[in-house]
Amino acid sequence: MEKVKVQRGLVYITSDGVKIYCEQGKKSKHDFKVRYKEPNKRLRTPKHVHVIIDLYMKLARNEILTLSFVDYIISNIIKKIKPNKEFPPKLQIFNKEGIKEFEELNDFGVYSIEFLLVVIELIMIQEVTNYPTGTLNLRLFQTFLGNHDDLFRVVSAATFR
Repeated sequence: MEKVKVQRGLVYITSDGVKIYCEQGKKSKHDFKVRYKEPNKRLRTPKHVHVIIDLYMKLARNEILTLSFVDYIISNIIKKIKPNKEFPPKLQIFNKEGIKEFEELNDFGVYSIEFLLVVIELIMIQEVTNYPTGTLNLRLFQTFLGNHDDLFRVVSAATFR
């Protein structure tokens, strides 16, 4: 059986060397899948639940700044993203200057703020490209913002149950 070569494009490299890629997807003409590779580790696919767990780790150490960060994600990324028409997709909003306000959160959790902002933006581009009226990610982050004390509800939203 012949192996099909997946088209992969490098989109961004974080300050700590994490390479963030997009691979051609199958849901639509412009679909893609977000992947990343940390130095000396294998290629991985970020899941919504990974992001939420990291946000909970940050929340436990700095609730006010974490909730401000989630509000920033909703207001400045999720509500502003446009559909993608090229491969690999280009970041539409991310700006390294936007990280400064939330850098303290890099001390908590697994993922850097830079990584989270890039990955979340790409996931949002993917959602709006394939489901222009979709609100799954918006609802997930709104649930975290308004109901972070209801772990079951937030994790259920992150795992689409």
